[in-house]
Amino acid sequence: MDLAERRGLETDVYQPAEDSRLLADAATDRLEGGDLILEVGTGSGYVAEQIATNTDARVVAADLNPHAVSQARDRGLEAVRADLVAPFVDGAFDAVVFNPPYLPTEPDHEWDDWMERALSGGEDGRAVIDPFLEQVPRVLASDGVVLLLVSSLTGVEAVVERAGECGFSAVAVADESFPYETLTVLEMWL
Repeated sequence: MDLAERRGLETDVYQPAEDSRLLADAATDRLEGGDLILEVGTGSGYVAEQIATNTDARVVAADLNPHAVSQARDRGLEAVRADLVAPFVDGAFDAVVFNPPYLPTEPDHEWDDWMERALSGGEDGRAVIDPFLEQVPRVLASDGVVLLLVSSLTGVEAVVERAGECGFSAVAVADESFPYETLTVLEMWL
C-alpha cells in the first residue's frame, strides 16, 4: 500500500484523540492479564493495542468499518469486521471496551461516509450506545465488565439509566473535562 492509499484510509478511520487515551488508560488500569477482551468500534486499533501491550490480556478488536479493521490488523491486532457484538459467541469475553459514536447529530444529517459513522450518535447521541447496551450482556462472561466511554454531550445520567434498564450496575471510573464536554468512562457489570 502506498502513502496516498494509507492517507486515504486514515481519513476513513477514527484516529486516537483524548477520548481514546482516556479509555485506554482506564482499561489498562482496570483490566487484568489472562482476560479475553473485546474492543468494539476499534477504529485505528489504538485502545486495543494499548490494552494488549500493557496487560497480558488477549484482545480482539472489532469494527464495522473495513478500513478500521485493516488498520487494526496493520498494528498486529486480531481484528474482525463486526456490527457491535453480533458475530461473537455467548459468554466469551471477560471485558468489553467501547468508545462509541456519541456526538448528537441532527436527524436529517446523513451518514454518508465511514468517519461520520464513527462520530455520529444520532439525535440524542445514543443511537449506537442503546443497542450496544441491549446486546453486550450476551457476550459477557458471568463476572464480565464493560468499560464504556460517554460524553456529557450524550448525557451520562441517561446512559447510566439505560444501562440499569439492561440489567447493569455502573460507576464512573475516570473522567476528563474539556471546554466543550466532559468525558467519562463507566465501568458496568450485570
